[in-house]
Amino acid sequence: MSGVVIIGSGLGGYSLARELRRLDPAIAITVVTADGGEAYSKPMLSAAFAQGKDVAALAQKSAGQVEAELRLRVITRSRVTAIDRAARRLTLDGGEAIAYSSLVLAIGADPRAYRVAGSEDVTVHTVNDLDDYAVWRDGLIPGGRVLLIGAGLIGSEFANDLTTAGQRVSVVDPAPWPLGRLLPQELGDELATALGGIGVSFHLGRSITALEPGRAVLDNGAVVAFDKALSAIGLVPRTALAAAAGLVVDKGIVVDRWLRTSDPHVFALGDCAQTEAGPLPFVLPLMAEARALAATLAGNPTELRLPALPVVVKTPALPVAVCPPAPGAGGTWRVSGEGRDRKALFVGDDGRMLGFALSGGLTAERQSLAKEMPDLI
Repeated sequence: MSGVVIIGSGLGGYSLARELRRLDPAIAITVVTADGGEAYSKPMLSAAFAQGKDVAALAQKSAGQVEAELRLRVITRSRVTAIDRAARRLTLDGGEAIAYSSLVLAIGADPRAYRVAGSEDVTVHTVNDLDDYAVWRDGLIPGGRVLLIGAGLIGSEFANDLTTAGQRVSVVDPAPWPLGRLLPQELGDELATALGGIGVSFHLGRSITALEPGRAVLDNGAVVAFDKALSAIGLVPRTALAAAAGLVVDKGIVVDRWLRTSDPHVFALGDCAQTEAGPLPFVLPLMAEARALAATLAGNPTELRLPALPVVVKTPALPVAVCPPAPGAGGTWRVSGEGRDRKALFVGDDGRMLGFALSGGLTAERQSLAKEMPDLI
């Protein structure tokens, strides 16, 4: 029987392969990827333009270098069209069949589709991988006008990065402040002020009602002119392949504490997986998943355990760190500090601290505060 087959060469797939090879020097590992198989840090995509980094600079290793380093096989520019769970076999779009003893879905998530009147006539970019970044970066002109749809975590990072690089960025979001789902108003307003201070133009509490080539019409009648448009309104876990194979899916591919799907020979991790804490589209949980799953695949079944893991937002205009409470948690934000340096604690209805947000110099407290938070899993 063949060894471990990993679908996906992103941070999740390659981190798992690296951890598994460390634990088991002999196990056969095959990685199937729809892209070029380069090893790179996806979180850098929203902070690379101001540093002058192109695709070549972001790619840390080629697929061939990964193959040689980890002693595995990487099949690039190939998509899995079907999973035959009974035979434990994959079919690729080129017709090749690959057998597996254990299959890992590390297939990530797709950018949430953005549709509004006229959007079919306007190119609205998304940046979700190295190929996307190449197209997006090559099309930017010096001092160009960028329409950025979405002021969440990724949108705020792109706004900071692009503005620092000399682009004229206009951000549109229905929320009244940036990072509206992660920050209380006091910190969100401070972030808006800081980004505005470096040149970002915000249209908050506003929606786009129509797109035309080079123009976005807002719900208050205002018009935002642009040369390039970028949507950053969130991700949707990729579940179609798993669903077609008969695996249980919900918001993501449902997994247990061992990252097993409803088939004991098929696992999932990263942006596509739905854990007990829901989908976890952040780097630190993904790395913990890779370590736990590698141990399991190497013969030492290991439950995923996740402490509270703060997220550092890449907005140099105002450093921000967040450790959000669980979705739907009841409670209130208690904010202290002033100006750029603020601390917000989310206190549950039972009086326990369930989350926090920090800005400015107070972000240095994130690790000590995280120890006081409840575990994710």
